[in-house]
This record gives sequence, C-alpha cells and structure tokens, in this order.
Amino acid sequence: MLAEIALQLKTLPTAAIAGKAWEALGEIIVVDSDEEAVAVSDEYAPEHLEVQTARDDWYLAKLTNYGSLFVGEQSTVAYGDKGVGTNHTLPTGRAARYTGGLWVGKFIKTVTWQRLSDDASRRIAPIMGRICHEEGMLAHEKTADVRFARYAPKNV
Repeated sequence: MLAEIALQLKTLPTAAIAGKAWEALGEIIVVDSDEEAVAVSDEYAPEHLEVQTARDDWYLAKLTNYGSLFVGEQSTVAYGDKGVGTNHTLPTGRAARYTGGLWVGKFIKTVTWQRLSDDASRRIAPIMGRICHEEGMLAHEKTADVRFARYAPKNV
C-alpha cells in the first residue's frame, strides 16, 4: 500500500500538496475482519468513502457513518463530486456520525405537534410527572400533576 501511494505521488500533478496532506494526515489501518473494517470506518465517519471489495453489497448494508459512499470499482469520488447526483456538500470532521450531506430538507422548516384526549392525558400524567421529577424539572412535573387531577373521572 505504501509503495502504491509513493508511485501515485510520482505522477500526480498536485503531488506537492497531496504529499503534504498524506504526510500530515494519511494512515493505513489493517483490520482482522469485515466487521472490524465497518466499525473503524463508522468511527472515522469519512466525508467520502470508496468501497471496493468482494463483498460490496454487504458493506453497503452495514456501513452507516459517511458523507457519501461510492460502491464498487466502477464508482469514484470524482463522479459523485462532479455529476452523478450524489451530494457534494458533505459532513467533515467525523460529523457523519450524526448528520448527512446538505439537501433540500435542511432548508425546510419542520414542526411537530401533539393532541391527546382527556383520558390519554390523565393516563400518561403520572409517568411523565415522575420522569420530570427525576430530571429535576419540577415545573414540568406540576403541569403533569395538574392534568392528572383535571382529567380525573367525574363520577368516581
């Protein structure tokens, strides 16, 4: 592997820059299994990840933390960056552990709401109140307690 890197740097037009990057940040990690390879990759959460193995579909099913994944020797980062439709605004610095690439949904406001019946509110009130109490959120606990009392059956 190191020999191939050295060979590539001999002919690469940007060898001066790429060589410095390799020297500062490059590394080779040898693992004992496919499962370990997935674990290491998911921990690194790379911006771009190329998978070229005899088990490409297995890796596709198992890998979860990457900005954009290029599966098989027929695909390459250059294709994704320049035109085949995958996103080029990708998470860096291991951010792929918790977010994906930029897409239109990141610009859409999402809102959530809830509505409960009187009976449902009363049934969950004691549970929610205990959770709030344990978290030290005592005002929230009170709002649950009030609803528990408010929605008590009238004829009991």
